[in-house]
Amino acid sequence: MSNKNPSIAKGIDALAIWLFFLIAIIGILSIFAVEYRDGDNVVQNLMGLKKEYSKQLFYLGIYSILGVIILLTDSKIFTAMANLLYAFGIVLLLATFIPGVGRAVNGSHSWIALGGGFNLQPAEFCKIFTLLALAKYISRTETQFRNVKAQAIAAGIAVLPAMITIMQNETGLALVYFSLFIPMYREGLPPSILVIGFAFGVLAVMTLLLDKYILLVVLTGIAILAIILLRKQFKRNRRLLSGIIVSWVLASGISVFVVPYVFDNVLQEYQARRIYSLVGKDYQRHHAAGQATDEELKKRKAKVAQGSDYNVKQSKIAIGSGGLFGKGYLKGTQTRYDFVPEQSTDFIFCTIGEDFGFAGCAVLLGLYLLLLWHIVTIAERQRSVFSRVYAYGVASIIFFHMAVNVCMTIGLAPVIGIPLPLMSYGGSSLLTFSILIFIMIRLDADRHIILR
Repeated sequence: MSNKNPSIAKGIDALAIWLFFLIAIIGILSIFAVEYRDGDNVVQNLMGLKKEYSKQLFYLGIYSILGVIILLTDSKIFTAMANLLYAFGIVLLLATFIPGVGRAVNGSHSWIALGGGFNLQPAEFCKIFTLLALAKYISRTETQFRNVKAQAIAAGIAVLPAMITIMQNETGLALVYFSLFIPMYREGLPPSILVIGFAFGVLAVMTLLLDKYILLVVLTGIAILAIILLRKQFKRNRRLLSGIIVSWVLASGISVFVVPYVFDNVLQEYQARRIYSLVGKDYQRHHAAGQATDEELKKRKAKVAQGSDYNVKQSKIAIGSGGLFGKGYLKGTQTRYDFVPEQSTDFIFCTIGEDFGFAGCAVLLGLYLLLLWHIVTIAERQRSVFSRVYAYGVASIIFFHMAVNVCMTIGLAPVIGIPLPLMSYGGSSLLTFSILIFIMIRLDADRHIILR
């Protein structure tokens, strides 16, 4: 009888589930540490869902049930429904622009109001649908992924929802989609794409450090020097000269036109300001700087000095005050008394830093690294291209969120609204990571089946 009705635990990766719940529970305890005040009736708050920690615990309970449902689901349904779910996700993203359906929160038009105080952020869920569609496309028998056309289509699958998300003023969430290029590299995307992306990043930083016209002169000098040094090779390789010229044109266009346009029209002002602060520059919009009077510029500069990096400064104070072993659970002052804005969401890592110090932060990061290492191990043992691409995508998304969020809290990255996986408060975020991980576990349980 047991052979006909196998246990749900058969083939299920227990370590992945334990790490999922362990990090999620640490997140709930951290949110509790932020909200708890002496004299609070914890039981009443839990029963009434009046606090964020009670809501997060409720979410975890509901999503655990959903996880069980996913584990009971035939894994073939994920390949069968991948394209349909992707189309549904794009429709949800576009629905946020419809008056009466979409809802603006903190300047972001990325929410759909569900009623009862609950909101849906399609950009979160669309990460799941995009990863499924990407895995489905790459795993097709007829897809020759080393072909440029196939690579362009795969990139388009990842970039389309990112572009729509940018239009919603959710630049941070949009960047997450670019982490899906990592599983593409695993499947054969050429390293030159990575070099181009790195070069764009270097150019962007240089544009912030130097005047764009000075940078143009520098780039021109580099191009001329390359032509002089490589002139003897032009006869053997006729494409070399045209390659240098094209590279100079692209680099000059990026530094003079693309980067300034992104900072003035794509990024929100507070995001651009924080990026400038990372390289020691004061941010002022280029057109405003040319039109404003000296007095207006002084006022603007004073305003920037007061509020530009307040969140990050308070975050670093909170983490630094924890020292080596922290002040102890529920004994933090910076995190418990609202000195750090968005404490339970974007800056939840500060609570660990203040309450448990460097040791606590190291343990938490160790748990994340263990989870990432285990997911990569799961990915490499798959016989199915679909399951391998999906697992690498899960690892990439989690790594991007973790790395950017932690760097945000310690001032190494601009604050772009990236939650810490499984820990930051938020139903949409927790649901997304829950579904991502449980689908991966379900696919891994069926790794002996070749899925297309």
